[in-house]
This record gives sequence, structure tokens and C-alpha cells, in this order.
Amino acid sequence: MRYLINHTTVYTYDKPVFPHPHLIRLRPRSDGWQKLHDFSYVITPEPTGISEIIDLDGNACLRVWFKQETEQLKIEINSDIETFKTNPFDFLYEPWALKVPIDYPSSLLKQLQPYLTPYNNLPDPISIYLAQEFLHEVDGKTSDFLFKLMDEIYRNCTQVARHSEDLWSPTIIWTKKQGACRDFVALFMDICRSVGLATRFVSGYQEGDPDTEEFDLHAWVEVYLPGGGWRSYDPTHGLLVSDRHIALVSSANPSYTSPIIGSVTPVAHSKMQAKIRIEKIS
Repeated sequence: MRYLINHTTVYTYDKPVFPHPHLIRLRPRSDGWQKLHDFSYVITPEPTGISEIIDLDGNACLRVWFKQETEQLKIEINSDIETFKTNPFDFLYEPWALKVPIDYPSSLLKQLQPYLTPYNNLPDPISIYLAQEFLHEVDGKTSDFLFKLMDEIYRNCTQVARHSEDLWSPTIIWTKKQGACRDFVALFMDICRSVGLATRFVSGYQEGDPDTEEFDLHAWVEVYLPGGGWRSYDPTHGLLVSDRHIALVSSANPSYTSPIIGSVTPVAHSKMQAKIRIEKIS
């Protein structure tokens, strides 16, 4: 699939402010699953400087800084991206990774530690309970466990829009049986990590309904599967990720995938508007 994506974010302030350096995480990945053909941006007011950086997680980001005050900051991103992964099942597990818990080689286990550590310090009790229940139902089989987990979240929980970027706890999500897509990813990650499956949070776009004219950022989870590498699951839609998802950035810590971060002085009341258009061209 090939997509043209326009993502415009506008911050409007109630008085002149001085923008401090901002970090922009809206450049699509370019790897074996997708290819970035073109990427451009227009930032108003014009930054004093722009630096293209690779962050600790390997994501390509923009860091911009300014020298003048403004009452509005506008960031417009345009991407031409092609996706290739038509078959998300094209891999074989290592024989020792077919059942959970996985007995990782010591060197691999050290590399995976950031993706195994609960991002809230300790696994949520409901995550531990659900993980054990689902593992029991599938006799510990890794593949079946991941499908079971994804399906349970998809069938039992309703997606709701939330403007706050904070994550609900697994207990809140499962009790309410609802949440934003990022909440479902957090629940999926916490359950996996409680039984030793490495995960990371992915921010990006999803093709959605062909009749949709405006889109939101989407989130899904990648699980490290020995023999298959990072494999993506979308609990919001109940499916494995293929060529209808466009990944932007990923991290072991969900907070490191926020699309734009930065601050201004003096403190001012602000209004943020984001508009995303996705056009499939082939």
C-alpha cells in the first residue's frame, strides 16, 4: 500500500510566548516493513534551527528551536510512505520460545530488559491474574496466548476518545471495559511483561474506513518473538498488523512516543488542534 499523509498541529496561545526547543516524533519509519519515499515539513514561526536526530530507541525525530515570541505554533508534516507487510505470519518461532515462560539465552535476556520491566514499577494485579488465566486456557502456547489476549481485549472492551495523554491502569481499563487505543496497548503490554514477554509501544496511523476523511493517531503493540523479531498486534481492532498500519515511533516506555513535546514561557492558556489526512494512492 502507498499513502500520502498530511498531519497538521496548531497550538494557539492567549498571549505572546517564547517556545523552548520542541521534539517532533512524526517521521514514519523506513525499514523492511515500510519505505519512506518523501518527507517534508513547514513550521511557523520559522525555527532558528532544526536538527534531525535518532533517539535512544532508534526513532528518527526532529528537534527545533526558536528565537522569537509567537501567539501560534503550527507544525505541518507531509509524508509519502509505502507499506509492504502483506503477511504478518511469515516467521517461525525458535523451538525454545513456543511456550511461556520463555527460557531466554542470558545475552538476549539482558538486551530485552527495558522491554520486560513494568513501566509502572510493578505489574498491575489484574494483569497478573489475566495473564495466568489466559495462559492456562491455551496450555502456555506463546502464539495462542497472544491471540487470546488480543481477542479478549478486542471483544470485551469499547474504544472511547480521550484527549489526555495519560494511560489508565490495567485495573481501570478492565473494570470499565473501555479505553483509548493507547490504554488497550498498555493493558496488553503489562499482561505480556508479567509473564516475561518483551513488548514496546508503537505510535502511528491506521488506514481505517475508506469513507473517513479525518483521522487520529493510532497505537498498537510490538512483541519480541524469538525467531520472528518484533511482531505487531492491534488489540483495538483485534488483528495482527500488516500493510494497513504506518508506524512512526516505538519505545519500551509509552511516554517516549508522544508526537510533539515542548514547553513555552510564560505559562499561557493554549488550545491545540490536530488534523490528519490519509490518502491511499495505490
